[in-house]
Order: sequence, then C-alpha cells, then structure tokens
Amino acid sequence: MSTRRLLEESTARLEEAGVASPRHDAEALLSHVTGTPRALLTLTARVDDVQRRTYLEMIDARARRVPLQHITGWAAFRYVDLEVGPGVFVPRPETELLAGWAIDEARAAQAARGRPAVVVELCAGSGAISLSIVNEVPDSRVHAVELDESAYGWALRNLDGTGVDLRRGDMADAFPELDGRVDVVVVNPPYIPLDAWESVAPEARDHDPQLALWSGDDGLDAMRVVESVAWRLLRPGGAVGAEHADAQGESAPAVFTARWAEVRDHRDLADRPRFVTARRP
Repeated sequence: MSTRRLLEESTARLEEAGVASPRHDAEALLSHVTGTPRALLTLTARVDDVQRRTYLEMIDARARRVPLQHITGWAAFRYVDLEVGPGVFVPRPETELLAGWAIDEARAAQAARGRPAVVVELCAGSGAISLSIVNEVPDSRVHAVELDESAYGWALRNLDGTGVDLRRGDMADAFPELDGRVDVVVVNPPYIPLDAWESVAPEARDHDPQLALWSGDDGLDAMRVVESVAWRLLRPGGAVGAEHADAQGESAPAVFTARWAEVRDHRDLADRPRFVTARRP
C-alpha cells in the first residue's frame, strides 16, 4: 500500500469516528511513526511492515477518541514541548494566549520594579504555562501548584531542572508565605458546568482528569476560588489572568468586578471569549 493511500484510508477512518481534524491527525501520527516531516510524507516516507502495524494501532486508538497527544506522548505549547499522557489535562492552543499575557505581565513587572517577577500558576496540570514563563522570562521566580496526583507527576517531569517551585496541594491555601508579594497569578481552572456532560468532546470527557474539567452548576466554582486566592497573593498593582469557557465571557469577569480594577475579557484566535484579567488596586 502506498503512503498516499495509507493516509487517505486512515483519514477516512478518523473522519467516520468523528475526529475533528482527521487529515491532520492521520499525518501527525504517520510523521511520528516514520520520523518524516508532515509536509514530506507523500514524497519521501517509506513505511515498512512494523511501522505500518504500529501506525494502524495508533489510528485505531485515535478513532476511539484517545487524544492525539496521549498517543504520541507529547504536546507542543508555544516554544516548548511537554510530556503528556493519561492522567493529565492536554494543553490546548487557545491557552497559549493566556500564557502570553502572563509572560508580558512578568516582563513588565521586572522592568518596572528592577527585580525578578514573582509568578504563581494555580491548577498547573502539565506545567505548560509555568514552563513557558521560565523559558521566555528566564529571570522570573515561578511557583506552581497542582492538586491531582497523576497530573502533579507529569508536571514534575516537565518542570524538572527549571527552577520552578512546584508543589502538590489545593490552590485555595497555596503559598501563604507569598501573600501580598506576587506580581502575576495565572490559571487555567476547571470551568465546565456539571450539566454540560454531553457537549464535551470525548477526548476531554473520557481522558482528561475530572478535577480539570468540572466546576459546579455554573462552571464558576473554581473561578470564585481563584478570585479569592489571587486577591490574597497579589501585591497592589499585581494582575490575575484566568481562562474560561466561551459561554462565560460575561459571567467570568463578573466574578472580579466587585473589588478589582481593569477587569476585562480577552478573545481567542477564533474570536471567542477565552480569558479574563484583572488588577489588584
């Protein structure tokens, strides 16, 4: 079977299974198996019998809606690669915008105060945001906390040797020694309402940790904790940024309006409401 036909049949299999990006995923998996860049697959890739069997097993797993990143074992996020797998939330491209905001805030804090920025990531998951911050703002002092045991293990792998202060625990009482000293708090919290089960893609619903998904009847239980913790941690003038569902473009900012300044919502590259930021007055 030619490489082109193998890709076409695999794409059709994934499309029939309801995978959102069947051609991309078919190519990504074949590139992973053969070591050939996606753009060159049909030109130079030669798939032997062992590779074909491995590839078809991966296609079968993807058709069962196992996340692509769990199959390959890694995920790209901004300028870093992360190890991921069962038991950790797979970082999404839209979260890169939130990370970019935190990076800009950390740089601005360092420039304004003449010292390394102090950053806290709540609900760290794989450590994607923290890893991006220390990669792009190498002088920053980054602290991160994750409650789920399995996700914490993945974060340990990804943040090993980076200098990030990673702890396992509940964000509600994390880092009391930093109260009033933090420049930036950033978080991608759980934000899916409990009654939205059927609307969640199987890749997330069946494979991401439950702690990373569900957040009460309105999806904002965790956001209310974020508001309280950020208020405790941040210095005057410090900023918090938190991701939310695209249906929460008004309700998520409303959590911060009572006592925060500069509350605003930000849209993602698809022009959907994606994260809220606020500043401690």
